[in-house]
Amino acid sequence: MPPFYCMVMRINIDCSGCFRKVREALNKIQELESHLIERRQGRVTVWGAFEPQAVAIRVRKAINRRVEILDVGEIDRGGGEMVLLVKEGKEGCWKE
Repeated sequence: MPPFYCMVMRINIDCSGCFRKVREALNKIQELESHLIERRQGRVTVWGAFEPQAVAIRVRKAINRRVEILDVGEIDRGGGEMVLLVKEGKEGCWKE
């Protein structure tokens, strides 16, 4: 079974057209189980069994904008609960 990741990216989403492009690009990636787009913060979080660099490259090519990977966390799928923690400007993926 491929590793399960949680990845946080920074993408400049300054209009509804950019938001739509990001959403469509993420929906086309079959390896993603879920995603969260925080438009005001310019932050996109994705979960799934994927290769982090490959997802960032595919999103960048689809939207033609810079994509910065802020955090990547490998999640053990064995029983725990996955939590996105955002605190004092520090974002990341942790398991509780």
